Amino acid sequence: MSRSETAEAGAARTVAAARTGSPRRGVPAAVAIPAALGGAVLVLPLLALLTRLNWAALPATLASPETASALGLSVGTALLATCCCLLLGVPLAIVLSRATGLLATAIRAVVTLPLVLPPLVGGLALLSLLGRGGVLGDALFELGIRIPFTTAAVVIAQTFVSLPFLVISVEGALRGLDPRFELAAASLGATPVRVLLRVVLPLVGPGVAAGTILCFTRALGEFGATALFAGNAAGTTRTVPMAIYTAFNGAGITQDTALTLSLVLILVSITALILLRGRASAGAGI
Repeated sequence: MSRSETAEAGAARTVAAARTGSPRRGVPAAVAIPAALGGAVLVLPLLALLTRLNWAALPATLASPETASALGLSVGTALLATCCCLLLGVPLAIVLSRATGLLATAIRAVVTLPLVLPPLVGGLALLSLLGRGGVLGDALFELGIRIPFTTAAVVIAQTFVSLPFLVISVEGALRGLDPRFELAAASLGATPVRVLLRVVLPLVGPGVAAGTILCFTRALGEFGATALFAGNAAGTTRTVPMAIYTAFNGAGITQDTALTLSLVLILVSITALILLRGRASAGAGI
């Protein structure tokens, strides 16, 4: 057998092994060691946090007024922010998925900007728009509307930082959609709105669901923009991250409460990742 025939036979065996689900190639030690260190960097701090929890007092801490207030406010504002993101983000994703050239580049840059901005800069930007002396703030004050340092400010800050997650997820699903479905529906006499509601949105439903989960999780953990734009008033703007920060500054909340709230955020994040993985597996037919 010639050298070329031997190489072809080896390649064929490799392809056949991949198709039959044979074990993957081993990882070189030069890669495995830094990979293990990277995993340790991510896992060890979380394990250390769990070791500091007072597990015996966990039920009582969860039932305390401070914990209940922070959790209730965070969940309520995060749900409102997620609804705002759905109302605003899905149309924005549709426009972005169909834009081309410089317009698409400009829209995408604006959408992704909150992902790379320091959160405090986002809060300062919101204050510059809606705060006293801001672009719209003075006009709103004259109408008797005060937004900064209210619960509405929390929702706006959470929407600002969470909206990109929804837009990016839905846009990706829209760009992967076969346009023939829309063309077929239109050829049968469906109006553009009917095509959108009855064809497009159901087909990109997994993308919308994934974006919604990410959006809610991000809103629940928002801190920086909320701290600057909404403040830290108990029962009004003190969300879970603000309560954790307050506890470690010795401002009337125990560190047991902070650790318990941290555990809640970790569990919510893990649940979100499991849901996302389940939807990704279902979409891939795994």
